[in-house]
Amino acid sequence: MTLAPEDRTQQIPQQIPTQGDYYSQSAPAAPPTPPAPPTPPLGEGSRPTPKRDRRLGQTAVTALLAAVLASGGTYAVTSLDGSGTSTSTAPASTSTTQQNQNTSPTVVQGNASSPDWRAVAAAVAPSVVSIDVTTQQGSGAGSGVVFDRSGHILTNNHVVGDATGNGAISVTLSDGRTYGATIVGTDASTDLAVIKLTNGPSDLTPISLGDSDALKVGDPAMAVGNPLGLSGTVTTGIVSALDRPVSTGTSSESPFGQQQSSGDEVVTNAIQTSAAINPGNSGGALVNGKGELIGINSSIASLGQSSNSQSGNIGIGFAIPIKEAKSIADQLIKSGKAEHAFLGVSTRDTVVTDGAARRAGAQVVSVSGGTPAANAGIRNGDVVIAVDGQRVDSATALVAQIREMTAGDKTTLTVIRGGSRQDVQVTLAVKPATSS
Repeated sequence: MTLAPEDRTQQIPQQIPTQGDYYSQSAPAAPPTPPAPPTPPLGEGSRPTPKRDRRLGQTAVTALLAAVLASGGTYAVTSLDGSGTSTSTAPASTSTTQQNQNTSPTVVQGNASSPDWRAVAAAVAPSVVSIDVTTQQGSGAGSGVVFDRSGHILTNNHVVGDATGNGAISVTLSDGRTYGATIVGTDASTDLAVIKLTNGPSDLTPISLGDSDALKVGDPAMAVGNPLGLSGTVTTGIVSALDRPVSTGTSSESPFGQQQSSGDEVVTNAIQTSAAINPGNSGGALVNGKGELIGINSSIASLGQSSNSQSGNIGIGFAIPIKEAKSIADQLIKSGKAEHAFLGVSTRDTVVTDGAARRAGAQVVSVSGGTPAANAGIRNGDVVIAVDGQRVDSATALVAQIREMTAGDKTTLTVIRGGSRQDVQVTLAVKPATSS
């Protein structure tokens, strides 16, 4: 899948109907229902009462979900009492907040399947910031997360990478205080950047980091950020998919609507989420039900955009896993630049026979001499179908798998060679500056 950074969109050949708002109104009191007659025992010649056909109810649920997806937001099930006051009909979830010494609080949920999002939002809000940037093309806004008490803010490269001159970046905390910021380092190939507050306060609350490797499809998730300049916005959903290879290309739109270019194609093994992500959410937090950071929101899929307006969320958003984001952030803070794992092959999409079946994979078309791939015995024509057991079904998927690793990591490539499977052990190296 090829996408542009979050605030950039991709045409998707499908139509989602726009639905109107749903209302429930108080109905006149119904007459008392007479008591039901006793149920006769089920025996010879008697029949159980047939169950009501549920298809009508299922159709209504489908329509409601379509409306929620089309609106691009989160929703609550509500009813109206006689005074017109909206009251929640969802069961309450008991939660407790656990204070941490150096990071934002974590939330212990009473019911993991029904998180107390109010508690999560309260815990996370002080650690998410709004970022205003001045570029050569104009100005715009994005999001970021407080990474440490020294004032480092983790965000997307496409949010701050084009900032120009002193005073080009300002950061507003959740309590309204605003500070200038400077770029510490950017990494175009992962679309990550670190900035630092100028004379930042001593009471910053770094966000608690979660474990993106522990995520499961269906886990609850909350996006926190500054969509369309609306600071402190939270939206909820689930983890829709994991290890989703996403490519944003080398030329695409910034969150401000202008075109920008980067030297490297951005390829991410992303977390896909249904939590609403819109322009301005770039660089913001994707957190789990505990309020722990699991990803940096970075890209969205969209039905498309006209020449006069930018399309928004349709329930398909992507975030950079925190495992990868933390590794890059640590390097940028230390040296201002980041190193990347390197395999040393060029590949293309293909389909290969695998036993009695056929499957998609990444076919090796060239192997550079002296690289990890060459040293491990990878050959031209090999078709990579898995990395450490994770399926690879395209050249982009292979790049995404390698990029989330670090130099020195040992990995196992499963390849189809001469019609049979083979596992090849590879030790990744540091990507040379001149390599593509």
